[in-house]
Amino acid sequence: MDLNTAMKVSASGLHAQSVRMRVIAENLANQDSVADVAGGAPYRRKLVTFANEMDRAMGVNLVSPGRVQYDQSEFGLQYDPGHPAANDAGYIQTTNVNGLVEAMDMSQAQRSYQSNLNALETSRRMASLTLDLLR
Repeated sequence: MDLNTAMKVSASGLHAQSVRMRVIAENLANQDSVADVAGGAPYRRKLVTFANEMDRAMGVNLVSPGRVQYDQSEFGLQYDPGHPAANDAGYIQTTNVNGLVEAMDMSQAQRSYQSNLNALETSRRMASLTLDLLR
């Protein structure tokens, strides 16, 4: 694998992890949301999928962010009979976002991003050193 290919692979990983971090940030921003009206649904957690993409020109597999899907887990319930979105029993639906899970996912995405950044920087330095040797 040449250095340009290594840099392209690392760059695809950076892009995929940055999309993942953006979706996680959106989930965290909406973790306290509830339904607006009775019977309405609150914010539903989003998940990023990754796809394997073949770059035929370079002959390598790259990672790309796939579709953003919705987490189909159940919403929570909170007793708040005075809320406009409360059902007949006095419960409102709360989002299915768990802040701890999102924090863990964000930490993992940051580590993956940093690893790809380190690989990209190493490839860049190796290319620079190779050019210096050729002078």
